[in-house]
Amino acid sequence: MRIGSRQFPGALDRRWCLAALAGLGLFCALPAQGQATYPDHAMRMIVPWPAGQATDLGGRLIAQELSRELGQPVVVENKAGAGGTIGTDMAARATPDGYTILMASSGPVSVSPLMQKLNYNPDKDLEPVAMVGLSPYTLVTAPDFPAKNLDEFLKLVKASPGKYTFASSGTGATAHLIAESFNGTAGIKAIHIPYKGSSPALTDVAGGQVAYSVETAASTMPLIRAGKLKAYGVSLKKGSSVTPGLAPFASNPALKDFDLGAWIGVMVPAGTPAPVVARLSVAIDKIMKKPEVQQAFGTIAIEVDYRDAPEFRKYLQSISKEFDRVIKANNIKAE
Repeated sequence: MRIGSRQFPGALDRRWCLAALAGLGLFCALPAQGQATYPDHAMRMIVPWPAGQATDLGGRLIAQELSRELGQPVVVENKAGAGGTIGTDMAARATPDGYTILMASSGPVSVSPLMQKLNYNPDKDLEPVAMVGLSPYTLVTAPDFPAKNLDEFLKLVKASPGKYTFASSGTGATAHLIAESFNGTAGIKAIHIPYKGSSPALTDVAGGQVAYSVETAASTMPLIRAGKLKAYGVSLKKGSSVTPGLAPFASNPALKDFDLGAWIGVMVPAGTPAPVVARLSVAIDKIMKKPEVQQAFGTIAIEVDYRDAPEFRKYLQSISKEFDRVIKANNIKAE
């Protein structure tokens, strides 16, 4: 920096400016430390699920593309356990500087806080950056179930309250809540049979031991294609490219506003500077518009649904209200 004929070292610029103008009641309009060059070193992405799970696969795609967009490595760290709450808590407690990001998902952010006391509060401890996709859910039965379509299914099950059973991947799981929301909206009264995971649940549905299930497209579509399950529709109101040929539940008048799925998105610790959040959001918007990324998401049965930070926040509020309503209406308790 040069003042008159004197040359000041760059490291002294800020101190000199503050000292010189302090007496005039002025301040220097200098960029916040670190933000102007963000990111200038490697970042980490915490995935609170095991490797190979849908959130992990989606997160790795985002991390790879973010590395290209931002010019710095984005290292994925799997911190699984306790239904995703361990890794989510770790991210919530990280330094809010933009160098730790969370590949967030509906379970530990939208469901678990409604079911149990946790060390973090998503509304206070996490900042939405961008939602990237939704995992659609399908209604399935054994191939020989008598209903031919969704209308027949609803009429049949509604006609015999308490006769039919439905399976889920566990009490309080996102699949359980979406199934209960489906039942309640359609006016169905059925008995819940919880399992430890979607695989054993769907095995018993395919075998006819349980009447039906509303489970992720990732777990049901291979069985549907193999003829081991019969499908009646998909949970997203606009339908889904990852469930070709399946009409949305909302096509039935009794379910005309039904629109639920398991979301995934990027969040950062609360207090992360707004310019950093905006930088990440813009980069992710660009990433999610790439045809190759959209195609890759389709292969892991996630429907691309990009929403920027404000829209993501609105979505989180609405989904939390719906899940809270379902939990209270059905008196669902954490296992």
